[in-house]
Amino acid sequence: MRTQRWTAQAAMVALLACGGSLLAGTGPARADSPVRTVISSRAAAEQPTDEAADLKAAAAESARAYVHSIAVSKLPAELRVSAWNALRNSRGDAAITDWMAPGGGYAYTKRRLKDSRVQNRTFCERVVSTNSEEFSPAVRAAAQKALKGTDADRAAFVKSGYALAREHDRATREADAQHRQEVAAGDREFVGTLATRALGEQVRVAAQWAVRPGATDADAAEFYNYGWATAGALDLEAHRLQVTDTEMLRRAGLTQLITQAQAAEAAVRNAADAAKARAEAEAAWKAVSEHADAAQKAWIAEQEAAAAQAENWRNIAKAAKESTNGLWKAIGDPAEANGASWAEEQAAATGSARFWQDMFQQARNAENRVKG
Repeated sequence: MRTQRWTAQAAMVALLACGGSLLAGTGPARADSPVRTVISSRAAAEQPTDEAADLKAAAAESARAYVHSIAVSKLPAELRVSAWNALRNSRGDAAITDWMAPGGGYAYTKRRLKDSRVQNRTFCERVVSTNSEEFSPAVRAAAQKALKGTDADRAAFVKSGYALAREHDRATREADAQHRQEVAAGDREFVGTLATRALGEQVRVAAQWAVRPGATDADAAEFYNYGWATAGALDLEAHRLQVTDTEMLRRAGLTQLITQAQAAEAAVRNAADAAKARAEAEAAWKAVSEHADAAQKAWIAEQEAAAAQAENWRNIAKAAKESTNGLWKAIGDPAEANGASWAEEQAAATGSARFWQDMFQQARNAENRVKG
């Protein structure tokens, strides 16, 4: 049994050392591209088209789809509600553009997430989701009670209630031999490996705390039972917010650049100096293509990072389910859920990269078109 346990742990150490193989899967995406659909459907109707206007319309349609993806995502509730409000606004695409723009509705709502009341509620929700009733009954019960209470109740839990409940649970476990978990030297060694090689920053920090000078077996046991899962959830939350923040800026920039390029191309028709006007229009469309190209490359990198995380958590789940070590039991289900969530992030990144690839190609086509 011990050989089986350390075989699983050795496999995990090897995975952490190399970062896992990168997947290249595809699937439903958060921002899959409607560009080809919009343009091909208009062409099929055999009506005169303005290719620059078509591209702008495609970008607007994709922006709406992206906002909808935020509305149904696992981002904080405040952002989801704000996204729904933008989608339902009677101003249509203009409302979407304003919501995504710097200083718009998304940015305003993001600032609200820093409100202590929002942060306290989020903390309580995370505690409930990552602390089992078996290992941390007092912590879980106190967090659930705070969630059902007032803002003041949640603030009190964050300020002192959580620490008190945690100490109560630890004292109970220490006093009850049945709930006291054996922590072998190899268990602590593995946590030390996570402290330097884990893919997520929060997991590394949590592992570092669990093996800090003066740390006890109780610290290591708590890491396996809820610290690992909590840190993994934090890494996932941070990733979702970071990529969404960045994409908001990219989308706002795309709208502005397409508008400028469209105007520059239209100016060619009545320009006194046609050659100069064409050069300006070409440069404007080149700015669009360069913007799209950079975004595509960034999303490919995000796709690879998410794939590595997905494989990492799948391997953790597999090791936990195959292990006879009671310490590993608690991480199995959270690891499996994290693996699935990171796979969703990977698929979303694939779709976003595809959208930006389409935008890049259409902008390059426009560059060639204005050359004459």
